[in-house]
Amino acid sequence: MPVLRTLLASALLALASGTALAAPPSDAEIERLLTAARAESTLAAVLPQMEAMQQQQFEQLIANQGLGAGQRAEIDRLRARTSEIVRKTLAWEQMRPLYMDVYRKTYTSADVVAIAEFHESPAGQAMLDKNPALMQNLMLAIQQKTTPMIEQLQAELRALSPPPAE
Repeated sequence: MPVLRTLLASALLALASGTALAAPPSDAEIERLLTAARAESTLAAVLPQMEAMQQQQFEQLIANQGLGAGQRAEIDRLRARTSEIVRKTLAWEQMRPLYMDVYRKTYTSADVVAIAEFHESPAGQAMLDKNPALMQNLMLAIQQKTTPMIEQLQAELRALSPPPAE
């Protein structure tokens, strides 16, 4: 029994020390990974999508509101200002330090090097090239999968709601 405890304690100590000794990634290693993973261009591609969603939300908010030209112009100014704030906040120059910090906290040096090597490989480049289509196809598949569920939930909610008073 004492031998088993000693072996177990040694194994746990070795496991803990291996994790504790893992070297954090250097700035250069993280930069390499961010470049290989196309982080800056991916972030830049997200901005127009966010603006389109914002435009849609503004349109939904003002639909059927009977707004005058002055009110509509004020909403357009607000939308433009909001877009400007989002673009400044999510600009690469602002986000790069955040990426660096998060990658440093999340990955070891060995992780970053291996992931960068993968992204630099033909398979990694193919994955990066196809990720937008993958995400679009996945979102469509999820929407198709959840539409019947949403319809069922709406039907159940209607069944629970009392009929309108006449």
